[in-house]
Amino acid sequence: MTTLVYLLEDDLDISRLIERSLAQQGMTTRAFRRLAEFERELRRQTPDLCLIDLSLPDGDGLSLINGNALPDTMPRVIVTGRGSVTDKVVGLEIGADDYITKPFEPRELVARLRAVLRRSRRTRATAGESTREIAMFGDWTADLTACTLIHTDGRKVTLSSSENSLLEAFLRAPGRVLSRSNLLDATQGRSNEPFDRSMDARICRLRRKIEKSPKDAELIRTVYGAGYIFTADVDWR
Repeated sequence: MTTLVYLLEDDLDISRLIERSLAQQGMTTRAFRRLAEFERELRRQTPDLCLIDLSLPDGDGLSLINGNALPDTMPRVIVTGRGSVTDKVVGLEIGADDYITKPFEPRELVARLRAVLRRSRRTRATAGESTREIAMFGDWTADLTACTLIHTDGRKVTLSSSENSLLEAFLRAPGRVLSRSNLLDATQGRSNEPFDRSMDARICRLRRKIEKSPKDAELIRTVYGAGYIFTADVDWR
């Protein structure tokens, strides 16, 4: 099956470069220059992945990623000229699965998109199996096949594919210190870019969903100079 990618990019030269690079890998790209037409097409058909620029003629890509227009489990990757660490951390914290800055090497772009797609497809494939992966920890029950968390008070929280993979990595190794490198390997998110703050941002997103107080984390604790440790006991069902 052909991979369908939606590209929201108002620079025609960059748009053509991306379309050409993905076409060489057998992917189909539909390019949009404006947020309004992108959202209109999204309601008609859901792609396998979205590539989103941040600076748009009729809106801000961050608002799109942070809003409700994109399905929770659909991978979304930011491709932008904003290259500061702050912009990257914000983009990843609000839900992007990866953050790629311009100018970029087309081969690296393709490799990183493939990594994001592998994570997403693995999650969907697991969800389609009859055996469900259920883990209980603290006040939460995690259904990894459905990418959902249920709190003892009845609240239901949806996880993105990247958040689901990250939580699973912790649940598989409770009480063990995991370095950023360990977590990148476990979530298949390693890239050639020396940006370990990206993992910090993903953990921040996950903490906001499972911790009572993200600023005083109890479940995912930082081990300074070493990585992170998941402190709760885990009961698999």
